[in-house]
Order: sequence, then structure tokens, then C-alpha cells
Amino acid sequence: GLDIGGDSINAKKVETRMTVDVMVNRRGPYRFLVDSGADTSVVGLRIARDLQLPLSTPVILNGMTARNIVDRVKVAELTLGPSTIHDLHLPALREGDLGGDGMLGIDALVNQRLMMDFETQVIKVEDASKPYRPARDEIVITARRYRGQLILTEVRAEDLTLDAVIDTGSEITIGNSALKAKLVRKGREKVWTVPTTGVTGETVNLELARIPEIRLGSVTLRNVYIAFADVPPFTVFGLAKQPALLLGTDVLETFRRVQLDFRARKVRFQLRKCGTESIALSTTPTSSFAHLSGAGEACRR
Repeated sequence: GLDIGGDSINAKKVETRMTVDVMVNRRGPYRFLVDSGADTSVVGLRIARDLQLPLSTPVILNGMTARNIVDRVKVAELTLGPSTIHDLHLPALREGDLGGDGMLGIDALVNQRLMMDFETQVIKVEDASKPYRPARDEIVITARRYRGQLILTEVRAEDLTLDAVIDTGSEITIGNSALKAKLVRKGREKVWTVPTTGVTGETVNLELARIPEIRLGSVTLRNVYIAFADVPPFTVFGLAKQPALLLGTDVLETFRRVQLDFRARKVRFQLRKCGTESIALSTTPTSSFAHLSGAGEACRR
């Protein structure tokens, strides 16, 4: 499978997202969500208070539901497995909105290989400069990089080619208006309105539709539910005007393993085995968005 020789980090699922143990200034461990769709890591207010982290300059935070000016704190060391990142200035937000003690963004992942095993809920991390041995059954998609983020270009929705970002911090897969205009035809697809809450606490309504088919490289997923909204990350990653997707964990967990290799610009997928190990397809969208995609299709026979 997608094996990495790095340290295993115990991961706990929060809905469909996974958290990892992180040390902050050699204290902890704390439970951080892994958010590959965020360009900055975040610490919870409790950590900032308990460790007496010094204030830094405020910053504009482009969250999933809003754009806010938030306070930042100075973090001397952030340790994830074998890797330590130094001298960070991180937003401090409420733990209830984050879903954990903090959040790891691509500033902490940019020189790493990150492997998420959705069967065992284990995350492995390794220095991406170390040699990698390809697995026999992996499906590899080469990405381009923009501001540290991996953007997949081998993605199709029905007959439309589009760009996609792997967003492990979102439980839902979100498309922008440019994608909706191409895919959702009035009167043909049923559209639901569902609320979602971002890391800064705001709730916005998203329109949800079922898309018959999405292809990631050579893998076809059927009956995938996509929420549509022009959320700030599309602008941050230069994807506001062309059809684009943020692939959330509702789609990612249909695979057995997903590995993000930021240095090599590759995303590697390993399929689940068909049969009892496949996740069942939910036929009705819910506010939690758990298990909405055509999971039974992302498997090998």
C-alpha cells in the first residue's frame, strides 16, 4: 500500500476529519485537525492562554465561510512527528469552531509527505526529501503548486475538466459558481440548501446537488454530492474564475489511503477492496455530510 517510513501519529476521527498529536513549544501533545486546504496553521485560544504565547500582528483570515481579521500569536516551535517548524505567527481561534486544539495547514506540511489511512485512522508523516518507494497498486496524480498548495489538474466532472484542491479540513466537497454553471441545469438536478459553519463561527447556506460522475485520474466516483459556494479559498488559491473543486473528506474517505507529497507535487490514492470494506452510499444529504459520495465506486475488484 501507500507506505511511508515516517512516524505514525495517532489519528482520531472528528466526523470524517482526522486529528494528529502536535507539540507546541515542546508542550502537549495537543489534538490538531489536519487541514490541507488552509495556507496557515491555527492554535486554539486555550493553548495561547495556557502557554502564554506572545501576541503578534492581526491578520485577515480567509475561512470557508467568511473573511475576518483575527489575532495572531507567536509560536517558537510546532512539532509534528519527526518534523519541527520554527518561528510561526499563527491565528488563535476558539476550539469549538476549530473542532480540535488547533489546526495544521500547509505551512506545516509543505516539506512533508502526509499519508492518511482512512481504514485505521492513522496519519503518517515523513520528510519529503527522503526517497519514496512507489506502491504497486497506487494511483498517482501529478499536481501543480500554488502558494504551497497542491492543485490537481487531472480531474473531470462529467465531461468537464477542472482544477481541484485536496481539502482535509472540510467534511464536504465544495464547487465554485463557475463549476455549478456548467454542471447544474435547472429542472434536471434537485438542489438542497444546507447550512455549514466555518472555523471563525459564521454559518452560511450552501446549495447541494448530486453529480453523476467525477473522475480523479483513472478513478471514477459516481453520485457525488457537491455543495456550491464561492468560498474564500477559491480566491486564495487562484481558482475563483475557472471551474474548481475543494475535495473534502467525504470524497477522500472513499479511498483506503490518500498521500499528499508536497515536495514531489504528487497525490497518491489507494483504492479500498470492493465488498464489505466499501463504505455505503448515503442516498439523502445530511447536515453533517458524512458518507455522501459514491464510495462503493472507489474500490478495486
